[in-house]
Order: sequence, then C-alpha cells, then structure tokens
Amino acid sequence: MSFTTLVDVPTLRAHLDDPNWLVIDVRHQLADTSYGERVYGDSHIPGAVFLHCDRDLSGPMNGSNGRHPLPDRQKLAARLAGIGIGRQTQVVVYDDAQGMIAGRLWWLLRWLGHDKVALLDGGWQAWLASGGMVTDVLPTLVATTFAATEGIGPVDAAYVQERLETPHMHLIDARSPDRYRGENETIDPVGGHIPGAVNRFFRDNLQADGRFKPAAELRAEWLAVLAGNTPTAVVHQCGSGVSACHNLLAMEIADLPGSRLYAGSWSEWCADRGRPVARGE
Repeated sequence: MSFTTLVDVPTLRAHLDDPNWLVIDVRHQLADTSYGERVYGDSHIPGAVFLHCDRDLSGPMNGSNGRHPLPDRQKLAARLAGIGIGRQTQVVVYDDAQGMIAGRLWWLLRWLGHDKVALLDGGWQAWLASGGMVTDVLPTLVATTFAATEGIGPVDAAYVQERLETPHMHLIDARSPDRYRGENETIDPVGGHIPGAVNRFFRDNLQADGRFKPAAELRAEWLAVLAGNTPTAVVHQCGSGVSACHNLLAMEIADLPGSRLYAGSWSEWCADRGRPVARGE
C-alpha cells in the first residue's frame, strides 16, 4: 500500500525498520535558517534524514525570482537519490511548523513524478506526544537511482498575469489574512496581494491539535473556496511557494486533484513594480 497524502504516527512507528520507507526531517525557520540542522542534530525520528529548505528544497535567488525559487530538477533528483530515495521508496516527511515546510517537499517529489510521499500528520509534535522514540544518531545513507519523470508542474508569473481576474484561473493565496490584506508585512518589501486572488490561510486546513481536518470537512470547505471553479483552474500561491503547497495537499486529501503552484508567489510578483497590486479584502 502506498501513502500519497498523510501517514499517522502509529503507521510510521510500524514501518520505522522497513527498508522501503525513508523519513525526512525538514524543520526550518525563516528567521533562523540554522534552526533545522541544530534541532535535528539534537534529536530526530530514528532513521530520519535532514534536508534544508533553502539549500535542498530551493534554488538560488537572483533578486527577481522570489525567496524560495524552485531547485533545478536534475540536481534535486540527484540529491534525493543520494539520500536513498528510489522509485519504490515510501517517503514520509515531517516538520514542526504545522506541515508548512513538509508540504514543500511533498509537492517537489510529486513534481518529479514520485507520488509515494506523505506528511506525518501532526508532525514532530504528534510524534513526541505519542511517546515516539527519538535519537541523535545520524543515519547511514545508501545512495540509489532516482530518475525524475514529469508530474504536475508549476506556473510562472507570465501565466498568472495573462489570466488575472479571468474565468481561466482561480488564484488562492495561502498567507495569513493580515498579510493578504497588505497589513503587518515584515517579510517582503511590498504589502498586498495579486489582484483577483482569494485568501485561504493554510492553517485553516488543520484541527486544533495540528492534524489535518477530516477529508469530508476539507472537501466542504474547499468547495466553498473554489466557488464553482474546477480544481484544474486553481493556482496556489503564498509568499514564496512554500506554504501554498499545504493548500495543494489539502485539496488532494479532499479528493480535489489537479491544482497547480505559482512557485515564485508574492515575493517574485512584487519584485517587479510594474505588476499590479491589490490591498484589503
């Protein structure tokens, strides 16, 4: 059986010694980019490999392509092969940020054509709360072969601009409501949102305990967000193409597949002062 959206703690615990499963720790903080490696070195789920949001899950910035540009596909595939991900590997990814970073790796693997990837539901906190084992022992990496194939790819700024406020695109912004409105913007140089975008804060996909809401509940909420649009018309964005992946995952859980990611997101969009900006609701 393959897991393509979520894995719960008991299921992961039962597969910790399964050679066909690989756990990846992507804990990260935007304001402290050394945080993830530091806490991983202190303790992590046994066998988990660490990948860094900036170095591994993102490419180089050039000042106009956003804060977390997509990595080169072949370089990412080689990195994944180097840590032991093959075509038959069941990947489980976790963070301690309500799935915000883990969702990015979930999407990246699907972009490379690897669907056997799931988030640990509830993340690091759920693992600790269940009494799950932790260790500071680094795993032994066994390289394998990973050949990237085509998954559902991202869209670029030109695609978004050509379809602004048309029936051909339903743009959804995953940032917090205040940042969407252009208030309290402390990360990007311009506050506001892309005209026509509607707001669905990624944390609204979660229950109070940090786990995802049941599929039926997510489906009802997302159908309201879609407002009659088909999932394939949906383009997700956020600040830099990270938390938007959480919304892509939620739609998959809700059995509403086919939406796409604008990877450059707001940080790329607002880098060009000639692009339109909206503020408020």
